[in-house]
Amino acid sequence: MKKRIIGLTIFLALNLWAQNPDGHSIMMKVYERPTGQTILSDLTMSLTNSRGDLRERTIQQFLKDFGDHEKKIMFFKAPADVRNTSFMNWSYDSGQDDDQWIYLPALKKVKRIASDSKSDYFMGSDFTYDDLGERHPDKDDHKILREETLNGENCYVIESRPKDDDNMYSHTITWIIKDKWIGLKKEFYDEDGEHLKTLNIQKYEQISGYWVIPIMEMHNVQKDHRTRIEMKNIKINQAVDDGIFTERMMQRGVR
Repeated sequence: MKKRIIGLTIFLALNLWAQNPDGHSIMMKVYERPTGQTILSDLTMSLTNSRGDLRERTIQQFLKDFGDHEKKIMFFKAPADVRNTSFMNWSYDSGQDDDQWIYLPALKKVKRIASDSKSDYFMGSDFTYDDLGERHPDKDDHKILREETLNGENCYVIESRPKDDDNMYSHTITWIIKDKWIGLKKEFYDEDGEHLKTLNIQKYEQISGYWVIPIMEMHNVQKDHRTRIEMKNIKINQAVDDGIFTERMMQRGVR
């Protein structure tokens, strides 16, 4: 009888959440969406300025989930002016700030990214160092603005405001696909509350049972500059040695 009561209580709680979800729990669903233990991929980063001039970079990326934290490392392969540059990010489920490092071959030194530098733009792109990390939902206050359809998907529209006053964004607005828990679109607003840039997910698909995002584009509407990232040769749950996520490997690179 006791088990039956407990089961009924859980069912009623889940049913109540389904009818009345809150912003924070929705963002936690997005944050906790399974992505596999490892992801290997080749990236093409395309930068387009307001005149239409295009620059492309090719990158090799490795990501591994260690349970209570996640590690990601990126190795730039081309063109020549960025070759052998590398970037590493460690994010934590506890909500502590990400640890980040960058290796610039001209300096022959691994540099740790300081907290006050995470608002800098990464390698001339429209993504900041902070954008490349995994921001924990507990760092923001979230509220549901509305529900609407975007690109044929039923979405929650969530406004998120940072709890810390020194964040470069006053707030963001994210369109979350119901049941898939994918952020389909995200608008970023600067410290004055003006629209700064928009992230659009241009393709999402399931690979090995996990939702992945092969193509995304960040558009800085104030500068009319775009960064498109396309993932190719995506491999999930393949063996990745822990030793790849080190400063030594950042300097050495992968063969």
